[in-house]
Amino acid sequence: MKFFETLEKGIFIGRPNRFIVECTVNGKNVRAYLPNPGRLRELLLPGSMLYLVRQSSPTLTCPYMCVAVEKNRAPVLLHTHLNNTIARHLIEDGRISGLEGAEIIRPEVSVGSSRFDFLLRHKGKEVILEVKSCTLFSGKAAMFPDAVTLRGKRHLEELASLSGGKRKCAVLFIVHAPGIKYFLPEYHTDLEFSKTLLSIAQDIMVRAVSVSWNKDLSLGKAVQDLIIPWDVIRTEARDSGSYIIILRLKRHENISIGNLGAMRFRKGYYLYAGSAKRNLSQRIARHQRKRKNLFWHIDYLRQYADLCASLPIRAGTDLECGIAGALDKISQRHIPGFGSSDCRCSSHLFFMQDDPALSPQFVQLLLEFRINRLEDLLA
Repeated sequence: MKFFETLEKGIFIGRPNRFIVECTVNGKNVRAYLPNPGRLRELLLPGSMLYLVRQSSPTLTCPYMCVAVEKNRAPVLLHTHLNNTIARHLIEDGRISGLEGAEIIRPEVSVGSSRFDFLLRHKGKEVILEVKSCTLFSGKAAMFPDAVTLRGKRHLEELASLSGGKRKCAVLFIVHAPGIKYFLPEYHTDLEFSKTLLSIAQDIMVRAVSVSWNKDLSLGKAVQDLIIPWDVIRTEARDSGSYIIILRLKRHENISIGNLGAMRFRKGYYLYAGSAKRNLSQRIARHQRKRKNLFWHIDYLRQYADLCASLPIRAGTDLECGIAGALDKISQRHIPGFGSSDCRCSSHLFFMQDDPALSPQFVQLLLEFRINRLEDLLA
């Protein structure tokens, strides 16, 4: 199965908005339409290789469309509009466990107030199937979604309400990377979607498969059923754990930090590691606000800084000091004693001159604590 006759390569530069990427093609800076609204922070890094096709109706601003990106020397499909075509192929080829022999009655079926991807017939029953495209992966595990999806949560709830009697409902996650063994909901970013998936897992069929892509963006032969480790998800998908707050100072500042006294802060980015044994979401929301009683060291810095990101790392164990140690290794320097009065760490605040979101080292650190560390639990 091949989708594109002619491909060109580009080098990723930036992403001015969700649907546009900037890249270089043959030494020339161009823009390309990106048919994928996901965050894709672990894929779209400066220097990444993009797969481009010329648009059939090019615009002055976007002569190309970005359809894939290279990671670990293999293409990862970004063109979400092709996901249902791939699902149709897998269903008709009998490659989806539990849906072998299913007949596609029609795509894009409307039921109630929602539209789902397929209406199937399988063993005398109607099956309503929703398909999701997954590009967030690291090591042997993949997770979905990479951004909060209220629409995805609503789809799960409606599928559960429609399931029963002579009708079954199912959701299929297609992971666009080879070598994946496990699939989990991405509870770090979207806890509510993950809790919903857990709550309806007995009511609908939940399946996940990984596919591979050849260099010419033809679909590879290997299709792997993925293990969904429900016990691990129940343990980890809770509103507790650790977090990283990223703040930006636009200019140098002299700031009085509680019992640390007056301190000089250079303009740039500051990364703070913290934790909460319960109500993690509330703790992060507090850090996001500027108006509050000043209590923690980070509260004082927050008064002067712009918030760039709040990144939960939900876990059944305390990872705060481990995260601080990892940040210390990739940052330019740490601020002595900041946020570490109750542990042996030299600091829990770290400085980076440039945006951490564009740093491969920081992105990999986040993947290590959010996904890769789970491999010991999954083994």
